[in-house]
Amino acid sequence: MRNIALLIALSIGYTSSVFADTGAGAVGQNPFGHIIFLGGFILIFYFLLIRPQSKRHKEQQALIKSITKDDEVITAGGIIGRVLRVSDQFLVLSIAEGIEVKVQRHAVSATLPRGTMKDI
Repeated sequence: MRNIALLIALSIGYTSSVFADTGAGAVGQNPFGHIIFLGGFILIFYFLLIRPQSKRHKEQQALIKSITKDDEVITAGGIIGRVLRVSDQFLVLSIAEGIEVKVQRHAVSATLPRGTMKDI
């Protein structure tokens, strides 16, 4: 353990002394290389993470806005029901004969084809 700590301390001391040598003969690095690398990293981050997430969010918002009476939906909690009433923030679902549940609109995760509740 002491040997590893000594090795790390020596390597830090060596690298700091190497990079500290910025005499008249030293040539500086091109800063545009770092900028290009950072820009490429940001583009990869955007196309792999941000863009797909915003696309899913837009699709979910369109789904929530398109819900109408008599649609069959499944909620985020796994409850399947038929929409009886629609308001700005809430839906009233019929999950069984005579049983109605009020849920928030954004809790709907998907719409189902008509007749799915009868098949289950």
